[in-house]
Amino acid sequence: MKLFLDTANLADIEMALQKGFITGITTNPSLMAKEPKGNYIDHMKKIVELIDKYSNPISLSVEVFAQDKEEIIIQAEELIGEIQYENLSIKVPIGWEELEAIYRLSIEGISVNCTCIFSEAQCMLATNAGARYISIFGNRVKELRGSFTQIIGATRKWLDMNNITKTEIIMGSIRSDIDIVDAQLAGAHIVTAGLPHYIKMSEHPGTTASVDQFMTDFEEWLT
Repeated sequence: MKLFLDTANLADIEMALQKGFITGITTNPSLMAKEPKGNYIDHMKKIVELIDKYSNPISLSVEVFAQDKEEIIIQAEELIGEIQYENLSIKVPIGWEELEAIYRLSIEGISVNCTCIFSEAQCMLATNAGARYISIFGNRVKELRGSFTQIIGATRKWLDMNNITKTEIIMGSIRSDIDIVDAQLAGAHIVTAGLPHYIKMSEHPGTTASVDQFMTDFEEWLT
């Protein structure tokens, strides 16, 4: 399973890229709202500069700020033209009008990350409309008394049964490292999470105790 970083924070992005474990970055309007005010396109270009500095061209998803299908397409084309990044995906929320935008963008060869997904049915619609990624809001599903593992599992089974390889499942809305493990076991291709979750995943009391013991034993041997 691939690990994406869910943030618009440049410092977090740089730190994660330096560690070498992420294969993609996802952003959204709420994440952008946490950053200092400025030009949206310029901020995305700074992310691209960091990717170019530390990594191969990993996936980058940026979201449109529109609901009208024609405006979605206009914004998507502008983002593609302005950011000029070969592995860019445009995030479009699932919806009846939005499906046409996803379809038309995919025909143009623009990669679409269909987001705000809460059901298996939405996954099927987005996939058939041409989405490259289908992003399930894991813990928001749980808040509505649903099961994100069921949605992921059923969708992955449907994709595999129909030999659909062009579309990958992204699990977002991560609240704990256990969510990441559960998403993997359910069949998600990708998890996207904030940097604190990955830092926590790297830590374990057993690891700390073992390293401390190694250092103590070696220092005793030296003396």
